[in-house]
Amino acid sequence: MRVNTLKRAAVAFALALPGAAIATVVAAPAAQADGCYTWTRNLYQGRSGEDVRQLQIRVAGWAAYGAIVRIDGRYGPETAGAVKRFQSAYGLRADGIAGPQTFAKIYNLQDSDCTPKHFSYTELDNGCGKGGWSGGPLSSSATRENALRTMWKLEALRRGLGDKPLYVTSGFRNIACNSQVGGASDSQHLYGTAADVKSGTSSLCRVARTARTHGFSGIFGPGYPDHDDHVHVDSRRENNSDRTSNSKSWSAPDCEIG
Repeated sequence: MRVNTLKRAAVAFALALPGAAIATVVAAPAAQADGCYTWTRNLYQGRSGEDVRQLQIRVAGWAAYGAIVRIDGRYGPETAGAVKRFQSAYGLRADGIAGPQTFAKIYNLQDSDCTPKHFSYTELDNGCGKGGWSGGPLSSSATRENALRTMWKLEALRRGLGDKPLYVTSGFRNIACNSQVGGASDSQHLYGTAADVKSGTSSLCRVARTARTHGFSGIFGPGYPDHDDHVHVDSRRENNSDRTSNSKSWSAPDCEIG
């Protein structure tokens, strides 16, 4: 869905104006639009706030090789680098400053519920077919928020694979579902921080290799036990609620990843 485009156009225009003119024009629009987020100022290194945090969620999939983008509301070099890679990937001026063109591209990628346009909550919810976000170690709202971050990373991974379809075969699992499918006792799937994926056009090894530059600290694929028919990606380094150390773990021996 794409609504309130005139409001967003007005905000984008205002962001391009100097000094006092910005305050006059952007004071009117509400902070929220379309049930999602609208930015009302340019963002760059040194700025902080909820608008920076919302941006970080959407560019978390553009971290450097083996790195992550911390969702902390502070615009530092880590965030600037991710914004620059996002801009480059979509043919924008890659200066690491989030302004009208960057926000316009995010709006273009974003549906009214804040999900990226190629992924949805229904793809990431209960993996045993019942749907919903309850039954895991976290609250439903916290699990759902983690799933949103996972989807934005998947959107970046999809772009890195040439904007070809990427299919989620398993996302969030509640405790009963995780036990039913034989998942690890503290699986990242329990927290909404993981997805098992396949591609209709790329080999599993290409998916696994590409995931290394899209913010995933957990990658398991061909050659790792029980992962020869999909690639598992997760955000374990950012998960402070599990019993797993906040470190990177990659293993896809058949793809020379380890």
